[in-house]
Order: sequence, then C-alpha cells, then structure tokens
Amino acid sequence: MVRIGLVGLGKMGISHLAIAKAHPNAKIAAVCDTSAYFLDVLSKYTGTKTYGDFKQMLALEPLDAVIIATPSRSHADLVRAALDHDLHVFCEKPVAVDVPGVRSVLATVEAARAKQLAIVSGFCWRYSDAERATFREIHEGRIGDVTAVHTNYLTGSGGVRARKPEWSDMEFQIRNWFFYTWLGGDHIVEQDCHSIDKIAWAMNGEMPVRAYGVGGRQVRVAPEFGNVYDHFAVTYEYASGARAFNFCRQTDACFNDNTDFIVGTKGNCFINGWGPTHVIKGEKPWTYEGPHRNMYQNEHDAMYESIRSGKPINDGVWMTNSTMMAILGRTCAYTGQAITWEQAMASTESFTLPKYELGPVPVAPVPMPGRKAVS
Repeated sequence: MVRIGLVGLGKMGISHLAIAKAHPNAKIAAVCDTSAYFLDVLSKYTGTKTYGDFKQMLALEPLDAVIIATPSRSHADLVRAALDHDLHVFCEKPVAVDVPGVRSVLATVEAARAKQLAIVSGFCWRYSDAERATFREIHEGRIGDVTAVHTNYLTGSGGVRARKPEWSDMEFQIRNWFFYTWLGGDHIVEQDCHSIDKIAWAMNGEMPVRAYGVGGRQVRVAPEFGNVYDHFAVTYEYASGARAFNFCRQTDACFNDNTDFIVGTKGNCFINGWGPTHVIKGEKPWTYEGPHRNMYQNEHDAMYESIRSGKPINDGVWMTNSTMMAILGRTCAYTGQAITWEQAMASTESFTLPKYELGPVPVAPVPMPGRKAVS
C-alpha cells in the first residue's frame, strides 16, 4: 500500500484525492492546504489527517509519496522538498513558472533518478490510451518525418472569486491565482502547456532552436484579472526546418477548440482528445479504435505500479522541457522578440516574491511587447 500525502485542495487536488482514496494500492494518509476551511471540512467528513504546512507534514507523517496539486509557482519548491525526504512524487503541470524554477527541477529530477524515486507528471495526455497509441504510430514513421505541428487551446475565461473585505492582497491573489503571472505563469504556461507538450511529443523530445510570438490582453482588462494576457500565438522553429504553431485564448462567447494537427512527409494526423478522434491520413491510413480509459486514473495506476515493482517512472526531463517551451513562448510574446532556446535557458528572470505572508502584494504591470527586455 502506497501511503500518500496530498498537497493542494483545489479542483485538481480534489480529483486526485478521489482517485487515490478509491485505489486498491494507495492510501491518503494526510492532506495539506493553506485553507483552514477546506481542511476542517475534509477532516470532519473523511477523518483524514490534515496540515496547514507542507514541511510539517513531511516531518511528521510516514509517507511513501506525495501528490502536488497546488498553484504552479510552488511546484518546483515542493518537488525538491519531497525528494529531499526520499519520497516519490506526482506533480501537476507545469513544473515551474520561470526559468530558475525550470533549472531547479532539472537538477531535482536527476537526484530522483539517482535515488530510484518516481517522479510522475500531470501532463495527463501522456497517459491517455488513444494519444499514446497515436504518437507511437507517428514515432514509428507512419506519417514520415514531421514537418509541421499546429495546436489550439481556445477556451472561455475562468471566473474571478469576488474579494471579501477581510482578504489581504495575498489571499485574494492566491484564490485567483490563474490571473497572476507569479502564481500561475499565465495561461500559456498553466493551461496551454498541454498543447505545447503535444508539440514536444510529436517532435519526439527535440526542443526548438528558436521561437517568436504575439499575445496581448484585449478582453480581460479589468483589474480583477491581474496581469495576465488573454491570447497568445507562438511559432517554434526546429533545426530540421520543421515549424510548430500554437494558438491559445481564454475569452468568453468565442469559438472554442482543443485539437492538434501534425503534418509529415507521408501523411498527416488529426487529434481531438475531447472527440475523441485520432485519425492518420496518407500513405498508411490509421484510426485509433482501442479503449478510452480515464487518463487521470491511468496516471495513478502507472505511478503505484512503478513504485510497487521497484521500477519507478521518471517523467522529469520531458515534463520540464515542455514547461520550458511554454515559458519560452510566453517570453517571446511578452517581449516581442525572437528568442533562441539557449537564450531562454540562460534567463535569470524570477517571479519569486521578497516575502510570502498575508498582507499587501503589488501587482506587476502587464507586459508590453517592445518595451520589455529579454532577461
């Protein structure tokens, strides 16, 4: 039985809680969250031990693994803390919101490999039956060499939680973390990273040599929407001459789409995971006709089995590279510049705050392309 400590009781945290509690090979031993209200409700109805401090939970609970489902900013720090305690880790995507965080996670995942600890990614499409089969066909050459990838993540806008008089700036921003770059990384990093990860998957892990893009804040302009953009479009260039094009938007009452189109020298592939439709056309046509199990369940199944078998999964490098691709795209749009992979990886820009406590937190200005340097 794998003893689990869950940190984060938001939407994804509750989803992971339900799956883990019902799993025959796992037990939720403790839960951690900053909300005393959520912890009190959970404790009353389930009897689960609760903590308001992650480090205290790690120090006091005899755990085997942790599930990290907090706002994105804390992922890199929590992964490092868990692995320092020799625990297996499931970490929701993205793994960081800035490049120093990316470099931290890359170092941490190598430590996990050396310790034979699992580190499983919340890039859930990687655990979807249909996507796994489809990308396997692509990698085995069914569409030839990949020359172009186009992905869309066009959705509505998330709602704002109205501010209560007793909330400080910090509490308001945490409760609306999607709209603050220091907490969520902007929606190209927090949500659209799924589509960008599928670009990386289609390219079989090859990273782009350069990217450029556009973006802005056209509809969500009110102060309660923090400092994030509401649309991005990014082009990624590869050494082979291949190109990948990623569009994402969070605007209500508009056309929505979450599909992927992959072009090769011998055919092309269309993926609509929400369809679900997975079709390859060309010299060797193919359509996925296998099972469509719950990919979130698949993540848990794979993690626990890898731990029990002594062959721990390590998704660390690719999950971090996909996060970095999203950060690269965001930086290109924020600055208006074309940026190489090497330039991006050398960035020192950090979204770390001087202190983390309830109280005033100034909102950084909305980035203006052409006025912000690459740092």
